[in-house]
Parts: sequence; C-alpha cells; structure tokens
Amino acid sequence: MLTLFHHPICPHSRFVRLVLEEYGQPVRLVEERVWERREEFLTLNPAGTTPVLVAEGAPPVAGAAVAAEYIDETLGGTAGDARLLPGEPNARIEVRRLMNWFNEKFFEEVSGALVMERVYKRYIPYNNGGGSPDTETLRAAKANIKYHLAYIGWLIRARDWLAGDNLSYADLAAAAHLSAVDYLGDVPWDADETAKNWYARIKSRPSFRALLLETLPGLPPSASYGDLDF
Repeated sequence: MLTLFHHPICPHSRFVRLVLEEYGQPVRLVEERVWERREEFLTLNPAGTTPVLVAEGAPPVAGAAVAAEYIDETLGGTAGDARLLPGEPNARIEVRRLMNWFNEKFFEEVSGALVMERVYKRYIPYNNGGGSPDTETLRAAKANIKYHLAYIGWLIRARDWLAGDNLSYADLAAAAHLSAVDYLGDVPWDADETAKNWYARIKSRPSFRALLLETLPGLPPSASYGDLDF
C-alpha cells in the first residue's frame, strides 16, 4: 500500500489525495507537522515539505508535481477515459500548465499565505516565525484570490473542465487549493458564479468526501466548507 506523508490543510497534500481517490487507490495517511522538522521525515524529503508519497521498493516521491507524474506513470495508463493526465502531448501541455498555475502561482499568492498565517503559525514557536497572523499578508491573499476566481470562471465559460473536455489534474489542483482556503472561510464565492458552480461540481465528487469530513483541532471549518449546496 502507498503511504502519504501529509498535513490535512496542506493544499499540495490535498491535491495528491484527490488524485489517488479519483483512481480508487488506497493510501495510508501519516500526518506530518513540517515545522517540527523530524529527522525521519527530512530523510525522506530534505526540503521538509509535504506531501511525500512512499511506495514499497521505490524512492520517496516528494512534491505534488513529482507525485502527479509518478501516479500517472503507475496508474494513469490503465484508467482509460478517466486518465487525469491526457495521453495526447498537446493536451498534456495545457493540463500541466494549469496544474503548475495552481500548485505554484495560486499557492504563492493565496493558499500558501493563508494556510501559513491562519494555521501553521498557531503551532510554530514564536522565535521560529510563529505567532499572530500578518494582516498585510492576509489582506494581499484575500485580494489576489478574486483574480484567480475570475480566471477559473473565464476558463470554464469556454470549456467543460479547466483544461478541456475532461476532468484532469488541473481541476484537482485548483480544487485542492480552493478547498484549503474555503475551510478557513476566505473564498468570496459571490465574486464569480461560474467558478462557484465549477467548484460545486468538483466538491460533489466521491473523491472529495474524506476531505470534507476532516476537521482541524481547535479550528472548525467555515459554514460553506461541507455544504454541497453552498
């Protein structure tokens, strides 16, 4: 069985979990508090970041993008029309572009900042960067998300899914990052109705059920988080 070192609110971890759920692949989850910098975890991934996917007899697969490629190589070829990274080279380019957009750009401008300020800093010692959220960082992230929602809406008005006719890594990456922000109640869903309707479709998929049932100790989810008719 696969083992995934993750954190429940980590957007990149959520992306890998959604991918594995879509493929019906069982996985053992190990929660990793990256700020503790455990020696055993750093041996798996010297960068000290989640997620890390471990398969028996294979090297640790560190990072969301590398994990996505590994999963496609090991599971995608037998998925037929449900393959999340298309077989056709030109289609793969667009999926990878958008997957990168959300796993890097959206993470840098929105989800990474909000998760760090609203969650991780609660547990990090003050002398290591923990403490109260930085209001300027929060303000910038909450402003940036509106542009990303507008981009999602623009894409969906021309396509069935973000990268084309089929559900792909692009949709799951975007949904994973939005789900972390939605847990915190920081998604202005009224900013773009098309983006909201797309997310409602994703959120209603069986692969999302486990995420929607999880809660963080001392930090309950927003009212919209588990509501499929939000």
